[in-house]
Amino acid sequence: MVALEDGKVKVTDTVDTKKGQVRFHDRVMKDSHEGGYGRITVQRSLELSSNTGVSQVINTAYRTEPKRFVDGLRKLGLDRPLGVRLPGEGSPVMRNPGDQGWSGVSLPWMSIGYEVSMTPMQILAFYNAIANGGRMMQPQFATKVTRAGKEVEHFEPVVLNERICSPTTLDQVHAMLVGVVDSGTAVNLKAAHFKIAGKTGTAQIAQEKSGYKLSGTSYQASFVGYFPADAPRYSAIVVVSSPSMSGYYGNVVAGPIFREIADKIHSNRLEMQTGLAEVVPSSARTPVTYSGHAGDLRTALAGLGVKSEQIGEGEWVSTTAGDSSVVLKPRGLPGDALRLVPNVLGMGLKDALYILENRGLHVRVLGAGMVRRQSISPGQRYTTGSTIILDLTT
Repeated sequence: MVALEDGKVKVTDTVDTKKGQVRFHDRVMKDSHEGGYGRITVQRSLELSSNTGVSQVINTAYRTEPKRFVDGLRKLGLDRPLGVRLPGEGSPVMRNPGDQGWSGVSLPWMSIGYEVSMTPMQILAFYNAIANGGRMMQPQFATKVTRAGKEVEHFEPVVLNERICSPTTLDQVHAMLVGVVDSGTAVNLKAAHFKIAGKTGTAQIAQEKSGYKLSGTSYQASFVGYFPADAPRYSAIVVVSSPSMSGYYGNVVAGPIFREIADKIHSNRLEMQTGLAEVVPSSARTPVTYSGHAGDLRTALAGLGVKSEQIGEGEWVSTTAGDSSVVLKPRGLPGDALRLVPNVLGMGLKDALYILENRGLHVRVLGAGMVRRQSISPGQRYTTGSTIILDLTT
């Protein structure tokens, strides 16, 4: 962001990742990907978390004026506490050129997150600003304090930085964060019905006295981002320190937790559901009936004097209007053991409740009539006790 804003770099510029190893003075920068990525664009360097790519880009741009880079970070507010109304917020650590500990490798290592210390909440506030159109807000935990039912203190939202960068830079950074999930290091987090934007993080944890040692090394894995990427509503960060499971990269350890949180929020917010397919095709002709239990439908249609025709065997069916009869077509429902959400779109509430509650799902109902939308998409995995919201319309 700093380099783009300074005009030092373009996202289309290319950099040679040097087979995954680049020497800066007495130290070697390595990529996690064996052999590097060849020559790639600046955008792709970020999407793939190429240490060699990013460090070379920043080092080339600022090696003769490293203070300009650090000043750019400070302009973003990354060197200051957020001032949240909770005790114990840590203060960021960010060296200046000339400070004790600054060396010839500080700039390239700082470009990939080392030699800088921030709390997860401070990092999240920065990513939230990207999602928020460039406006950085102070995290807010309460809107008011009451005593004995009487308001004694009220808290207004606090803007920390009205605009962290230009709209052009913001759009470019946003596109890169979307790319991280669409085709980069976090491709395993892609969601079926909404986009996620964010960044993986994998950091070696320094030992208190011995610094970074290869033997007994511990890591911190993280993922920070926001969703839905095209119209952000939520931002979140997941940090796992010293993961004990196999693997320690952010996309493997922290990413799936982020994805589970995002899926849960998305599925429980009916206003976020868009584009779910309607069961009844637009070309359907009257009479229109609900989908549901085949035997019940045949009985009801016969009682109304409406002809019906069932194509294939099946207990549960979808219905369409033929030229002279209602056509019943089998609707397969996944077995209980698979823990896949059944498709109840187009059904009446009675049948939908029977199917979903027998699968161990808790059902919330909005409206009356036919099920037009379900908050957990058909075919998604669920856990027993999960809540699904059904939106019914007449």
